[in-house]
Amino acid sequence: MHIVTGGAGFIGSNLVRTLIDRGCDDVVVVDDLSDGHKFANISDLNIADYLDKDEFLDRLKTEAGFGKDVSAILHQGACSETTEWNGRFMMQNNYSYSKALLHHCLENEIQFIYASSAAVYGGSKEFVEDPLFENPLNVYGYSKILFDRYVRRVAENATSQVVGLRYFNVYGANEQHKGTMASVAFHFNNQIREAGEAKLFAGTDGYEDGEQLRDFVYVDDICGVNLWFLDNPKASGIFNVGTGRAQSFNDVANAVIEWHGKGKIRYVPFPEHLQGAYQSFTQADLTELRKSGCNVEFRPVEVGVKEYLDEIA
Repeated sequence: MHIVTGGAGFIGSNLVRTLIDRGCDDVVVVDDLSDGHKFANISDLNIADYLDKDEFLDRLKTEAGFGKDVSAILHQGACSETTEWNGRFMMQNNYSYSKALLHHCLENEIQFIYASSAAVYGGSKEFVEDPLFENPLNVYGYSKILFDRYVRRVAENATSQVVGLRYFNVYGANEQHKGTMASVAFHFNNQIREAGEAKLFAGTDGYEDGEQLRDFVYVDDICGVNLWFLDNPKASGIFNVGTGRAQSFNDVANAVIEWHGKGKIRYVPFPEHLQGAYQSFTQADLTELRKSGCNVEFRPVEVGVKEYLDEIA
């Protein structure tokens, strides 16, 4: 049995689809459908079962033998709102829940592949999997780095696979429910379609208008990395997952405009509430990922955005 937590969410639902497409008929989705709109992400998928996240955790804790037939847990579930400042909620949802799943996997020698985040680097200018460069700017990033640190302590000598994947700026299908937290590719597409212009931030942190740089990574490539580790259970560790090449917001907007064959860019003032809490540059260092043997190739924005928009058209 393959369990995908957050399986009705953005990355999770894409991962579920990828598993099913490769022939897995035992995929169980764990999620919280309080936001019922997410059902659309899995409505056409032939999953083996669905469990609410709280029910799943309760059954792991209280039902002897439950989950003994699980071969892997791909833990994508989390509150990913970088603007959420309820630290108690964030730590319960992202940290405590993850610890419970980790210990269950360690005790039962189940493969455990979980989603970390590039948010752990925060204001750093270096993006290497080393505590020296970890400097989160918000409580979301803190919840992720705290769990990474816990994994480093508790799973250092684990006899089963434990993998943390630090996702950079992911875009792709099934992100519509994320609202303001959806990718800029998603928002630019809607803006061009509805008003003919994409709104980008004016220059900040020494960057020109729209030239802030992020490592934008296509969700299909994220799924490819997850499956590579699933197929290579002897590989463990915490790894960056991005293209390794920073591209500008202008690049993303221009890729969307090119796909539509129309549109323009308009620059808007940089929001005051994001001052000091915004990553103007991210770029994954892929050294450790490549050392692991993972050979997944990552699409540049010009290719990934086109494939994304072709899929949702």
